[in-house]
Amino acid sequence: MKYLDDIDSSTSEFGDLYDELPLWSAAFGLLLLEHVPMKPGLTVLDIGAGTGFLTIELAERCGPTTSVIAVDPWKAAMDRLRRKVNQRGLKNVRLIERDAAVLDLPDKSVDVIVSNLGVNNFDNPTAVLTECCRVAKIGATLVLTTNLLGHMSEFYDVYRAALIELGRPEHVDALEIHINRRATVDSVHDMLANTGFTPTQVATQSFRMRFADGSSFLRHSFIRLGFLPGWKSVAPPDSLQRTFEALEQRLNEYAQAHGELALTVPMACVVARKPARGESHGAIFQIQDLVTRIAVARKR
Repeated sequence: MKYLDDIDSSTSEFGDLYDELPLWSAAFGLLLLEHVPMKPGLTVLDIGAGTGFLTIELAERCGPTTSVIAVDPWKAAMDRLRRKVNQRGLKNVRLIERDAAVLDLPDKSVDVIVSNLGVNNFDNPTAVLTECCRVAKIGATLVLTTNLLGHMSEFYDVYRAALIELGRPEHVDALEIHINRRATVDSVHDMLANTGFTPTQVATQSFRMRFADGSSFLRHSFIRLGFLPGWKSVAPPDSLQRTFEALEQRLNEYAQAHGELALTVPMACVVARKPARGESHGAIFQIQDLVTRIAVARKR
């Protein structure tokens, strides 16, 4: 079961061959671009920039008078972004290769902060957002995306059943903890409010990831990179291979019964602003329910 082997994302080769924007991240990034301010002359901070999808788009879309600062500790990704910036001749991009919890930027120096799925991967999201608030100007806009609690529920239902079938119900609790650490609209609202921002708007949508069966799903490169380590961590250590053999079989049975393995991914784009001192943090949190429910009944 070679797909259980870890992927080393730190190598320069991985950075060179990593997709410009994985399909997983693309849906979130496009949603974010619908809500981020597009004006010349801004100072924009891209937190968790990765290989620079948002950095490049905002630097080009907002024009040369806008300055975009990309922050990420992932060296391979930043090396690739640096080459792209040079190849495009962009003079309005600055790269900072470090943890965003400590930014070498002046207080109140940034107009817009963006983060596409960054909050999912920060070691300490509260520290990062607190630092973002420090460098944000009064009235600055923050736009972030995240997947939500309930994502890939079809997969987790099968994983839960596999653990029970294997006689390892004690590991179901670990699975539930893993599932429930996902964000909700309320938890993101509270985290932003507690770090100095006033949430003003949230847009929610959902999309589906479709696979022929469980075997192709578990071997997909992005699933192996982004999700398998977490799924392995909740499996019984003494029977990891047996657990995934059972899981793979159950997923294949699910796909055969339903014609495919389709996984639902709910996502949110949250917009916030930094209020002036003394301004109420209880500003209106308008929920625009843009949920796009793609319910396709396929009969074969």
